[in-house]
Amino acid sequence: MFKEFKAFIARGNVLDLAVAVIIGAAFGKIVSSLTDDIIMPVIGKITGGLDFSSHFVVMGAVPANLAGSTDYAALKKAGVAVFGYGAFITAAVNFMILAFIIFLLVRSVHKLMDKPQEPAAEAPPEPADIALLREIRDELKKRPTV
Repeated sequence: MFKEFKAFIARGNVLDLAVAVIIGAAFGKIVSSLTDDIIMPVIGKITGGLDFSSHFVVMGAVPANLAGSTDYAALKKAGVAVFGYGAFITAAVNFMILAFIIFLLVRSVHKLMDKPQEPAAEAPPEPADIALLREIRDELKKRPTV
């Protein structure tokens, strides 16, 4: 069983997948930063100062030290039940950006890999003996059978 596992791990597909997961996780962090630090503030500026991360509804009791707090992260850390629709909107924008970038990457790879194929070479001419046998067969088929 260990030999089978070693052979499985040594195959290129598993190693490629591991590398892809690591790069994907790092790329996800870059996209999150792009969304949180660049895109969402611009959207907030366009919409008149709207900050999606501060949009939530408190659904549970708030501790006395956090009464009146508008800090979503602090309320979540304190264990308060909050309905964070702003965080969801930010995550959805993250997903859309990531999905679009992956779409562009896959499309580029397909364009690189789908090179136009050269026209197929013409089939070599049929050997003379095969052509002669075919003619004989056709002539025999034409003759009436007795």
